[in-house]
Amino acid sequence: MSGLWEMVTDPFMQRALVAALLVGLSAPVVGTYLVQRRLALLGDGIGHVALTGVALGWLVGAAMGLVPDDVLAVPGAVVAAVAGSVLIEVVRRRGRTSGDLALAILFYGGIAGGVLLIGLAGGSSGSLMAYLFGSISSVTLSDVWVTVALCGVILLVGLGLRAALFSVSHDEEFAISSGLPVWALNMAVAVLAALTVTVAMRVVGLLLVSALMIVPVAIGQIVTRSFRRTMLVASIIGVAVCVTGLSVTYWYNVSPGALIVVLAIAVYAVVALLHPVLARRRPPVDPHPDIPDDVAVVPSATPADGRAAAQEECTP
Repeated sequence: MSGLWEMVTDPFMQRALVAALLVGLSAPVVGTYLVQRRLALLGDGIGHVALTGVALGWLVGAAMGLVPDDVLAVPGAVVAAVAGSVLIEVVRRRGRTSGDLALAILFYGGIAGGVLLIGLAGGSSGSLMAYLFGSISSVTLSDVWVTVALCGVILLVGLGLRAALFSVSHDEEFAISSGLPVWALNMAVAVLAALTVTVAMRVVGLLLVSALMIVPVAIGQIVTRSFRRTMLVASIIGVAVCVTGLSVTYWYNVSPGALIVVLAIAVYAVVALLHPVLARRRPPVDPHPDIPDDVAVVPSATPADGRAAAQEECTP
């Protein structure tokens, strides 16, 4: 218990835990919309573009003589990520380039642009490692406040407009016929994804942020059947793996971002293996309990029972 108390009273761990909790809570909210729209890899594309923004902020900071040089890295990442997400949405809507091709172009262009600009700023590709794979140890108090503000926007829009955003993500043509502002809502999802990538950059890194957005949602889809419950379960799992992974790294010298993603994938593997077994043990449920005698609920017959019944019917 003394070790646990020491961890929660450490100012560094307090800042890191707050950032991890907020990221774990907000990332799956946006990831639920991306999975519904079949854009699970959008986070990866935006992350690569954000890397160019990091390098651009580094270049501007070095040119202005700011200390440290990367003081504008996060603002640069936000601007580049939002611009990249809007560009992806524009290309997708116009239909001139397929969505996966547009993402591929962003993958390559984002990495190449980041390495090129960081070299012009006087750094090296190694300077980008903290942003590629996360560096929770570098979280400052100002970073925490930025994380709080951005996560507040993500949760406010993602939960406040849940019905409209679900309609657009599930069936865009139905949303258009319903009179919803489809273009604005699509842009809102894209901007939310960009903000999520930049928020999670310090915790899991730009290369792994998409996993934190998608894997908890995949787990939620296995154990639930509704959009709302999937989002709720995904957020709970996101918070659990982020806080657990970060806590483990307090005692063991491992990468927090990598451990968080590995924990999420391990939970997915366990749930995927156990769910079929547990589902078979569930008793049958009346799909319309409010309607009396709507359907007779009986245990499903086994293949052997079916063959025995068929033989009885054929017996004269």
